[in-house]
Amino acid sequence: MTTLLLRFFLFVCCGLVILGNQAVGGDVVKLPPNATIPAVFMFGDSIVDTGNNNVNLKTPARCNFPPYGREFEGGISTGRYSNGKVPSDLIVEKLGIKELLPAYLDPNLQPNDLLTGVSFAVGATGYDPMTAQIVAVTPLFDQLRQFEEYIGKLKGIVGEERANFILANSLCFVVASSNDIANTYFVAGVRKLEYDVPSYTDLMLNQASDFFKGLYALGARRIGVFSAPPIGCLPSQRTLGGGVERDCADKPNQAAMLFNSKLSAELDDLKNNLPNSMLIYVDIYNPLLDMIINPTNYVSNKGCCGSGKLEVSILCNRFEPETCTDDSHYLFWDSYHPTEGAYKIIVDELITKYLPHLV
Repeated sequence: MTTLLLRFFLFVCCGLVILGNQAVGGDVVKLPPNATIPAVFMFGDSIVDTGNNNVNLKTPARCNFPPYGREFEGGISTGRYSNGKVPSDLIVEKLGIKELLPAYLDPNLQPNDLLTGVSFAVGATGYDPMTAQIVAVTPLFDQLRQFEEYIGKLKGIVGEERANFILANSLCFVVASSNDIANTYFVAGVRKLEYDVPSYTDLMLNQASDFFKGLYALGARRIGVFSAPPIGCLPSQRTLGGGVERDCADKPNQAAMLFNSKLSAELDDLKNNLPNSMLIYVDIYNPLLDMIINPTNYVSNKGCCGSGKLEVSILCNRFEPETCTDDSHYLFWDSYHPTEGAYKIIVDELITKYLPHLV
């Protein structure tokens, strides 16, 4: 397979790290007295996409086919970029809201589903508008328009007063940036002629800040924003930029750390200037990096699907003879996305650390 073809299919990947919440052992988190979380909303990329890309037949960035979802209920491929549940599901499960967070564009979505939250996330998108354009997916800012549409539907069901209460007390999570850095900047290289890494992370930050302000303007108040992950340590990025030994690629990781430092400062500034807002920086970089470089009884340098070194989305399919039979020993499901088991570990740690700051 040529380098060009490999690069093209890597666009398919979509976001990278994880996050969310998970009900370890079926436990539901206990909220402080008088605190309530009526719903959860997800925005961003493939890490929290629960099937919105299924309706987009123009993009290769889909995963509604085997072996994706083989550990999901009934072994169904729902469009979740993993072997089972993703952070969107694990969060609402941990909070005792519902077992699964549906995709907003799911044709089977029921009005009652809207009351407790949905995912607007789309695999392969990012803060940079160019990121979505490369792989023909919905731009991130379209998720704001869908959120506004959702609010109109919600008000029609429960009335304006209750709808405003739900919006103000629900949790919103934004998971993006991985595709911008990994695909748009380093793999495709379409921004390198215009920007060096510092200026490109500025572009990302400006777009991200506008998105957060857009959420706030629509009534969201509790917003958790995930950092960029250690992108250079993803299996696909190790294959492309880690040399013969497939070490972690330094440049993508350095770009991620630079963006994260800017993102954290921007969120602090917004929190101080947007009344009654809770905008929290959620560090996923360090927890995931620790799991990658200090594995215990699992493989962390390649995924389960196929060879685990490049396969993602349509390259991860039922015709891959090398796909592992036991994904419980793998940190990554494909070359870009963690397994449900890995998500559970990280989500449990993150919800313990950050939920108190969002309620």
